[in-house]
Amino acid sequence: MRKRVAPALGLFFLSPLIGEFLLGNLPVTMLVALITLAPLYGGGALLVRELARRRGVGWPGIVLLAVAYGLIEEGLVTRSLFNPGFAGMDLRSYAWIPGVEVSAWWTVFVLGVHVVGSICVPIAVMESLVPARASEPWLRRPGLVVAGVLLVLGAAASAVFATDSYDPGFGRLAGVALLAGLLVFLALRRRTPAAPGTIRSGRGPGGWAVLAFSLAAGAAFWLPVMNVDALGAWLVTAIHLALYATVCVLVVRWSGQPGWGVWQRFGLAAGGVLTYAWHGFPQPPAVPTDPMADLIGNLVFAVAAVALLVTAATRIRSHAAGRYVEWVA
Repeated sequence: MRKRVAPALGLFFLSPLIGEFLLGNLPVTMLVALITLAPLYGGGALLVRELARRRGVGWPGIVLLAVAYGLIEEGLVTRSLFNPGFAGMDLRSYAWIPGVEVSAWWTVFVLGVHVVGSICVPIAVMESLVPARASEPWLRRPGLVVAGVLLVLGAAASAVFATDSYDPGFGRLAGVALLAGLLVFLALRRRTPAAPGTIRSGRGPGGWAVLAFSLAAGAAFWLPVMNVDALGAWLVTAIHLALYATVCVLVVRWSGQPGWGVWQRFGLAAGGVLTYAWHGFPQPPAVPTDPMADLIGNLVFAVAAVALLVTAATRIRSHAAGRYVEWVA
């Protein structure tokens, strides 16, 4: 039971720690916010992972469920997708789409942040820490129910304590809910196993090359965001869409080639973690914070992130060595 519950509990806290604190959006002085953030982020990440692993839909299913999670959080909980003044921003000035009444830039940006930073990267890191159980469900049915209840409670608490209150109307909320439900349905459909002989020829990149690719993709995502006023919101939106398509196409192609495995998946996740670690320093926190306290907090989170990655790499190496010894024996 401890072997099953420990990684689930780790993911429960890792998701908000990466998604908000390592990113630099919240300072270390706001750790008390985990009371609401852990059920929302952690409950969501747990539910996504457990549903995908139980259904055997792999990472394509996880990604689709992560998009559904992002729609639920930003469309139904914070409602930032519809609020033109969310967090003090003037989203009407950032690739606003008349009629639809949403910011194309904000929608593409914030959903990407949730898919990668809130869900996929924390799941991949935690699975790397327990490589022997990476593809197994960690929770039984009661635990799955608890994760769902925590997500609902976290969403309700976040909605209650949200500083921005905005009513987009029942129709728009229902539209988001239907779209999220459709994504969940598509994600959890069992896929037909690939026929023998369909593996692509050639050998995919190694773990270090994938890590470098992940770091470059992270920079290509965040640097335009940090200069959105200079570049223009429509150009940044186009860059992000092109980046998403490129990453998806390349990763799907590489994952079908011989040699793709745990080190490549870890390289993608590690690149995401290290990207968030460097981004935390220039990112101004969302709440007023003493600059020195913010700097110290960013240093602590960055060092902890590197230590976590080193631990994960060590466990992957030990697991691989153990399997080799078992095979030889």
